[in-house]
Amino acid sequence: MRTTLTIDDDVAAELEPLRREHNASLKDLVNDVLRRGLKDLTAAPKKRRPFRTKSHDCGRLLVDNLDNVWEVLDRVEENKFP
Repeated sequence: MRTTLTIDDDVAAELEPLRREHNASLKDLVNDVLRRGLKDLTAAPKKRRPFRTKSHDCGRLLVDNLDNVWEVLDRVEENKFP
């Protein structure tokens, strides 16, 4: 199939070194890149292991109530713990 394709300047700048490196025509390189991109786009997403955070026991809470942040900060600054 013959068609006209407008390639953005930034994409053309990335294609040119690849074209020279592989000693390929622009047509062959663009077709190869499109095939790879289409394959990646249509492939099923890779399964990833869920991220798990390990818990750590930090001991007992040094203040009675965390509802009033300013009160907690005042206690921490004055080292007044129950």
